[in-house]
Amino acid sequence: MPKQKTHSGVKKRFKLTANGEVKFARPNKGHFLTKKKKDRKRKLRKGSYIAGKNAQNIKTLLAK
Repeated sequence: MPKQKTHSGVKKRFKLTANGEVKFARPNKGHFLTKKKKDRKRKLRKGSYIAGKNAQNIKTLLAK
């Protein structure tokens, strides 16, 4: 069976941690930042983790 290729869009947006969790950066931090509240922008700075079936799908696309 041939090797599965890594999805190039997914490899730019997601990282796998040492524990196997899928880490991603929060969206909505690209532009139009002047109209967003300070608290909201502070929360967007931190990344987050994906759990469940979505994480399994992303790991498949990452070929891990």
